[in-house]
Amino acid sequence: MLYRTAVFDLDGTLVDSLQDLAETANEMLAAAGYPQHPVEAYRYFVGDGMATLIRRIVPPALSEDACARCLAEFTQAYAARWQRNSCPYPGIHAMLSSLQNAGLKLAVLSNKPHEFTREFIRYFFPAQKFDAVFGQRPGVEKKPSPAGALEIAALLHVEPAECLYIGDTAVDMQTGKSAGMLTIGVLWGFRDRRELQEHHADLIVSHPLEIVEHALSCRC
Repeated sequence: MLYRTAVFDLDGTLVDSLQDLAETANEMLAAAGYPQHPVEAYRYFVGDGMATLIRRIVPPALSEDACARCLAEFTQAYAARWQRNSCPYPGIHAMLSSLQNAGLKLAVLSNKPHEFTREFIRYFFPAQKFDAVFGQRPGVEKKPSPAGALEIAALLHVEPAECLYIGDTAVDMQTGKSAGMLTIGVLWGFRDRRELQEHHADLIVSHPLEIVEHALSCRC
């Protein structure tokens, strides 16, 4: 198979953002008088969008109005601090450049809000050209729906089967599978090998350059 496009998840795949997400969330919880959570627990709280993150970390009986207030407070605080500790994982810049030099188009699909997603890419990858960058947008189902991934394939004029879908969670594997893309699970992110295996990742890698090796080995 000739792979022509690589579609990446953002948090836990391209960028390690766990510390900033967890600290912002815990500060919001503390200010509201709610229990806080260990940073490591956020590995399983994040990944399904900010509204779902808030629902997972606040007390279970909290009203929808109270959750909405928490979401607004978290979003405002996160906008001021998302770059304090977050950074691309080692090897990511080299991987992206190598894929692009080999002729692959690059895209990002995240459940992070669209403007946050775009800002992350502008800030952390200023010299890297991405052909499509989509976060969570009104009217488009979030992952694990394949809607965003299929939209990217159509926009870039490639077939889903010509795309690699790269991520670190079950949601990412489900998204790629549903879209008909080859799924690559990464071990440097928020989840572990078992989760990726249980959700049938086609390939599991421990270093970004392994993605390049696979993409190039299949260019026949």
